[in-house]
Amino acid sequence: MYGRVRDAGRDVRCKSVATGLYSACDDVAFGRTSRHATCSGRRTVPLCTIRDGFRRDQTGAIVKNDCCNEEELNGLQWASLEYYIRELNYRNGLIADKTQPGAPASIAAVGMAMATLPILAAREHLPRRLLARRLLSRLRFLWQSPHGPDPDATGYRGFFYHFLDMETGRRAGRCELSTVDTAFLMAGVLAAATYFDQDTEDEHEIRTLAESLYRRVDWRWALNGGATLTHGWTPETGFLPYRWEGYDESLLLYVLALGSPTCPVPEESYPAWTSTYRWREVYGYEYLYAGPLFIHQMSHLWIDFRGIQDAFMCERKIDYFENSRRATFVHQQYAIRNPLQFEGYGERCWGLTASDGPGWVVRTVKGVERRFFDYTARGAPDGPDDGTLAPWAVVASLPFAPEIVLPTIKRFDEMDLGMIEPYGFKATFNPTFTVEGSDHGWVSPWHIGVDQGPIIIAIENYRTGLLWQLMRRCPYIVAGLRRAGFTNGWLS
Repeated sequence: MYGRVRDAGRDVRCKSVATGLYSACDDVAFGRTSRHATCSGRRTVPLCTIRDGFRRDQTGAIVKNDCCNEEELNGLQWASLEYYIRELNYRNGLIADKTQPGAPASIAAVGMAMATLPILAAREHLPRRLLARRLLSRLRFLWQSPHGPDPDATGYRGFFYHFLDMETGRRAGRCELSTVDTAFLMAGVLAAATYFDQDTEDEHEIRTLAESLYRRVDWRWALNGGATLTHGWTPETGFLPYRWEGYDESLLLYVLALGSPTCPVPEESYPAWTSTYRWREVYGYEYLYAGPLFIHQMSHLWIDFRGIQDAFMCERKIDYFENSRRATFVHQQYAIRNPLQFEGYGERCWGLTASDGPGWVVRTVKGVERRFFDYTARGAPDGPDDGTLAPWAVVASLPFAPEIVLPTIKRFDEMDLGMIEPYGFKATFNPTFTVEGSDHGWVSPWHIGVDQGPIIIAIENYRTGLLWQLMRRCPYIVAGLRRAGFTNGWLS
């Protein structure tokens, strides 16, 4: 059921189905030309080039090249990968949610860690046989762990609890059986199984267990009688009162739920979800709106949306990749305009997303009363915004807009935010929330498991397209996209 990856070479051309036109945007780090879709809408991004230490910026002006290079990207990717190597329980394969002592495991982080194993193997960081054995022990745990309605189980109906105890692998606290986090887990399972396709005993078992885990998920049950998928379920209170509606990270969830050969949701679920979309114009960019950057990134870690369109995107004459590109520029423009006048914001300092923050406190800063937040989904341009920026969210937009992401990565490195230190960039920082002894205000003391994966995978997709190529060959992803109505591009 899983095809071989014969060509993981980078090809970011995305021909617009509607217009048949291309616009060009050079890979500013390496001087290579890549092409992205030019589609209808108020704004497109002008040609950006690099030659002999200089580059042409968005306005066409020639400026000094201030982008990070391939060696620096290698360092950032490896530093970020170390999280999944060290913050790991080797007995069950669980990955800690964060570096905070006593943190539970995150099943989404487990899925992302599995998706990085092909990268480790392809780049020969670790031996393929060793990586296969580690993957196999993880899959065995997931398959054999307690599964049922008991409140201390690992999962139920094929879904897994959002957080698990790092040692026992059972439900942590009273967290929910999470539909979207299970989707991230299953995407990692399928990506790894697609890569490990050799005719060995271990890799045969990997593919068998991966398929069994995916087929066990009862996606239809998660509808709870409605048209759209619910956020989750708990044994204490049943289904959560929230559904996946409005454009969000559940795009991947719906594709996986539609592609299931055992318990698929009906095709009508997808248009029921997309009917809640909001199309907006912000700073001259027309796009499918969502405030936090992560929404425009998470599903793209696994699925190559270049050139393929569902009914909604076909009508707007763009694709989800171009939509994420526009959203990335909106975030940069928001920081340049800086309507709330936070410290540090600018052309090379931006990135609002779901993240930790300084805490739920109120401070007077330079005569202005400021409200700061802990964990919340920060977004642009409507907020919430308290001045907290997330470097990882910028890196995760690398495939969409390298000409503005690479200079920003370089700037974060110049700010000494830990780019090549253990685990890479600090998760978040807030220059407006001053802290004695810190040049950049409050800086998160923790690294977060689900922040590492987007860095690692986005860098790899930008350079080689490895994860995209793998998932193109996954029959369940292809089936889910087709049932959602996606056509054109590589699906043709």
